[in-house]
Amino acid sequence: MNSDLFSLFEELGGEFISPSSLFTEKWQKIKAIVFDWDGVFNTGVKGHEVTSHFTEADSMGVNMLRFSSWLRNNETQLKTGIITGQNNESALHFAKREHFNLIYMAKANKSEAFNDLLKSFDLKADEVMYVFDDVLDLPVAEKAGLRIMINRYASPLFYHHVKSHQLADYISFNEGGENAIREVCELLIGVNGNYEEIMNKRSAFIGDYQRYLEDRNQAVTSKL
Repeated sequence: MNSDLFSLFEELGGEFISPSSLFTEKWQKIKAIVFDWDGVFNTGVKGHEVTSHFTEADSMGVNMLRFSSWLRNNETQLKTGIITGQNNESALHFAKREHFNLIYMAKANKSEAFNDLLKSFDLKADEVMYVFDDVLDLPVAEKAGLRIMINRYASPLFYHHVKSHQLADYISFNEGGENAIREVCELLIGVNGNYEEIMNKRSAFIGDYQRYLEDRNQAVTSKL
């Protein structure tokens, strides 16, 4: 199944920098997922008193991935966080709405935030997945166990840099603002091997999904 899964994402334009076996091995170690915000959940467009946005498709993808991993890992919740270089109220709203554990805001030095996250959750760097899109993120990408880069066609030299230095394990075919997060989440649910199960249980909205949601919603988001 995994070989067909990886082929599907490659046919659509995704690129695996790490071989499928290594990608799967890395994912199996992950206990926390950390996202950059601008350029990942959105296009990164800025303006006076304009806050960046997110889509429900991406939000549902993250939730379904968390449910998938909760089922696969004996009802243990993945830790979740955002590290953004801006004071972004939209990111804070999303983190609170989705009951993420942490959000670091206005963190120009993302490596410091990442190190603090490791201490907060008593994690090793290879137990964290990082989803990113630009140069500010590279110090974290150098450390994280699984690295997903959100593609941007306007940055061919950055793409080459990340690929040649092996700073990502997968590069998406969708760009930020085009539901790239949903793409990444569906890939990882596919690796978990329980896509049909979570779709059926989420649609029914009873039993396991209700228990997962009650458990997820116990998390109170810390703003740091």
